Amino acid sequence: MSAAAEAPTLPTVERVLVWRHGRTEWNASGRFQGQLDPPLDDTGRAQARRAADALARELPAGTLVVSSDLVRARDTAQTLADALGTPLRVEPRLREHGLGSWEGLTREDVARDLPEQYADWVEGRPVRGRGGEDPAAVARRALSALSDLPPAPVAVLVTHGGTGGRLVEALLGLGPEHRRIFGPLGNCHWTELAHQGSRWRVLRHNASATGGAPGCRAAPARRPVRTWPRRPAWPSRRSRPVLPRCPPGPPRTTPRRPRRTPTPPSELLLRCLGGCRSGLTSRFPSGPGEVRRGSG
Repeated sequence: MSAAAEAPTLPTVERVLVWRHGRTEWNASGRFQGQLDPPLDDTGRAQARRAADALARELPAGTLVVSSDLVRARDTAQTLADALGTPLRVEPRLREHGLGSWEGLTREDVARDLPEQYADWVEGRPVRGRGGEDPAAVARRALSALSDLPPAPVAVLVTHGGTGGRLVEALLGLGPEHRRIFGPLGNCHWTELAHQGSRWRVLRHNASATGGAPGCRAAPARRPVRTWPRRPAWPSRRSRPVLPRCPPGPPRTTPRRPRRTPTPPSELLLRCLGGCRSGLTSRFPSGPGEVRRGSG
């Protein structure tokens, strides 16, 4: 029987938070930890404090805080237990997936020296020849730890990346063929599940106190874009202020010039041709004794 088929129905626990521990130096260097026990580094302790403060503001009274017995998970869980004022329950069945011969090696070491095993691990298949624990056995022990909890509105299970992933898959009824549908939990990130009817539902995955995705750095500050002031809109005629009119001046005392009567076109033509109003005369004298009229 698979671990997915053994997922229990837990009406006494309404919500479950599967919370991964803070960062260690081995996490930062990409080294497989398994059931070895490196402590939190300075970054991991700061992550635990921020996450505990954020969770304490939203968790109700009566929340259970249950931790793996490995020190990196226990120290992470203790920050939340102190913030809530509740005792910490230590549960060895929540410890990390045993990785056999990989424990203490980096990913580069495994990919270089054991490429076939590394390929199985990347694809989510059972890793042949590595030793350690079977993923189904990890899911079974985590489920049994959850089923033995007393009634509570919320249970926070402080565990590890491998064990937390197998537990979430088992609660959702996912078999080995659906392994790694959900991305791995980042350090001090959690998955929240709610029990509804006879099934579990994912409410949040890879949530954190900062809201960022695991492994992502904060985006660098962008250069401010220079913006020119917008030209003010032309005011409408209604919105323009009404200016007072100038007071009327004194009446005019100088007489107006008489209006000039326009010259008729025919008169203009006669003037151009050298004639007059009485009649048109020749422009050139007709003989030696004749004097042109109007000349002299």
